[in-house]
Amino acid sequence: MSSEPKKVAWIIVGLMLGMLLGALDQTIISTAMPTVIRDLGGIAMYSWVFSIYMLTSTTSMPIFGKLADLYGRKRIYLVGIGIFVIGSALCGLATNMTELIIYRGLQGIGAGALMPIAMTIIGDIMPVEKRGKMQGLFGGVMALSSIIGPAIGGFIVEHLNWSWIFYVNLPFGIAAMVIIGSALKESRTTEKRSIDWLGALTLSGAIVSGLLGLVLGGDPEAVGSLHYAWGSPQIIGLFSACAILLGLFLWVETKAKEPMIPLHLFKNKVISVTSMIAVLMSVGMFGAITYIPLFVQGVIGVSPSIAGYILTPLMLSVVATAIIGGRLSSKVSYRTLIGTGMILIGIGFTFMSTMDAGTSKLFIILYMIVAGLGMGLIMPTLNIAVQGEVGATSRGIVTSLVQFFRSIGATVGVSIMGVMMTNRMADGLSGMGEKFRQIPAEQLKQFANPQLLLDANARAKLPADILTELQHVFVHGLSGIFLAGSLIVFAGVIITFFLGKARILPQETKPTDNDVRPNKDSMLQQSEFVSKPVCCCMLERIENETRLKKRKQDLKREATIWHPL
Repeated sequence: MSSEPKKVAWIIVGLMLGMLLGALDQTIISTAMPTVIRDLGGIAMYSWVFSIYMLTSTTSMPIFGKLADLYGRKRIYLVGIGIFVIGSALCGLATNMTELIIYRGLQGIGAGALMPIAMTIIGDIMPVEKRGKMQGLFGGVMALSSIIGPAIGGFIVEHLNWSWIFYVNLPFGIAAMVIIGSALKESRTTEKRSIDWLGALTLSGAIVSGLLGLVLGGDPEAVGSLHYAWGSPQIIGLFSACAILLGLFLWVETKAKEPMIPLHLFKNKVISVTSMIAVLMSVGMFGAITYIPLFVQGVIGVSPSIAGYILTPLMLSVVATAIIGGRLSSKVSYRTLIGTGMILIGIGFTFMSTMDAGTSKLFIILYMIVAGLGMGLIMPTLNIAVQGEVGATSRGIVTSLVQFFRSIGATVGVSIMGVMMTNRMADGLSGMGEKFRQIPAEQLKQFANPQLLLDANARAKLPADILTELQHVFVHGLSGIFLAGSLIVFAGVIITFFLGKARILPQETKPTDNDVRPNKDSMLQQSEFVSKPVCCCMLERIENETRLKKRKQDLKREATIWHPL
């Protein structure tokens, strides 16, 4: 793969444009969707505009990751961006909600390639010592999108047609394709490769059925959405199908010549532990931060526009520690960085669980900053850790697996926390009849609706005592979410101890000619899998030598497979 400084700089620019493409799309759409619903109708299908995107992007992540290992990063990355751009153009042309949902699904398929393969390319073109810094820069792109996205979305729906929330993706996508297509050079191989189609099919079926069960499960009487009770035949059937297809997938992978997800990867301690951490972190993190805007709008009473920006301090703190953590990743162990990050997230969520109607905005921001500092330490470290454990021919799949497990954890977390909030709020509302006997039952029933707190006009009309009680109900429901998130994250702290003293092993940098495929010996010299100098600590030295031996074996097995220069 091309290593000329100018080309590397252009590659990074192209990857950042692609990253901005996906991140900006989500934040812009979140702001503009009420206008889209007003023009297209179909409010009952509102959530599916986001759910279908999540379903298809999560499903395509490991598939694109494996294809990038088989056929090269450049080709598959360009295919992913192309699908995303086409899906964006079609979304802008949608004339009803059904069409919009279908095209969003197509968009999501392409999005599954953007983040994982971008991180894989960074792993290919940058030495291990600099990957953390790059991860921090890409985190900055994500934070930038969270800041400017809502403003862009609001401007578009106010001054332009809503279709432009999708058309704005086109120049970014096309520019990224042109830059990556011209700057990124890869070696080619004529070796015929086989695709594990049955593995891809069973894995996709398991993911879709499992995520559908999580998305569709809930209160069947909820207004404006389609849900089934958790014990209903539909939900049980979806989860059963997920379990069966997952078992079939695991069996298929043991027989496949080129398995979609090589199961032997999970024998590696670092990969298996970081996968579990990615799930637990996302369950707690996304399950909690999803409800922070709801808290400040429903309990504190801020406007929707301010609630949309309330996560900005959290994102900025993520960027700060992502850059710092990237630099520290070459000096301390993965366990130190990830464990510290998990502890900070847990502390932040614990503080959030104490929030009530009297909590000031300043303290809410401070709590988010504490949690964000922890998230920034973890996010880049997970990618760096797994990339350092495999050869180039498995780098795509392990990087995509990190994003995949994070996405799965986020979906599970949001679903679990949503059920918890609903049940806790229902408990709180059930006691309002005893407290307000003087109010007629029919009138109290109209008041006993926490959603009234989200409407400024309806909120202003509520009697003071009813408003206070509804705020307490909201606090009761949301405080349990933040506390549960902290407990889940603290459980992840325990798991980090199993990482041992694993850390980055420095890379010996030797110049190579572009587009020349090295032999086995030169591959070993140029790879990052070279032992560091003798350590003072004999135990750590022995552990590093053991890891090096395993890596050499992996390289020998992969020597005849495509390898980027």
